[in-house]
Amino acid sequence: MSDNKALVPSHERGAALDLRGDTQDFVTAYIGKQLFGIPVLTVQDVLGPQRITRIPLAPPEVAGSLNLRGRIVTAIDVRKRLGLREKEDEDPGMSIVVDQGGELYSLMVDQVGEVLSVPRKAFEQNPATLDSRWREFSDGIFRLDKKLLVILDVTRLLDFNAAVKQAG
Repeated sequence: MSDNKALVPSHERGAALDLRGDTQDFVTAYIGKQLFGIPVLTVQDVLGPQRITRIPLAPPEVAGSLNLRGRIVTAIDVRKRLGLREKEDEDPGMSIVVDQGGELYSLMVDQVGEVLSVPRKAFEQNPATLDSRWREFSDGIFRLDKKLLVILDVTRLLDFNAAVKQAG
């Protein structure tokens, strides 16, 4: 690694959050009332409600697949992945499409917010009080006015093999 890169490592097994420059840009999303951020450079598209086809024998967090302009996209229910309860309303939510290793994934969330630029100096490691499952999938946090922005590590969020290895 060259000396001019300011990287904050997440976990030994995860990707690093790139904090070069004065600000970092995130696509924000809500799940319930919690604000999450996904690094803007990993986002390919934002979608409204989609027709999703179930995949037999897939993990419960895999909602199914969808067709996006001729490409098959795996839909991940982020709410389930984070261990949260089912939605209480009938709102179908939205999706943030990310590219992971050449494959497209649709991260299903309740609502997509805006692109938010936050000062890199405001970045903090995950607090010990953050839910352990969230810490597993988070690079860190930013404390905003009256809100906590939890940064999702897309690589770890989509690594279903890690959970199998830990359970086995």
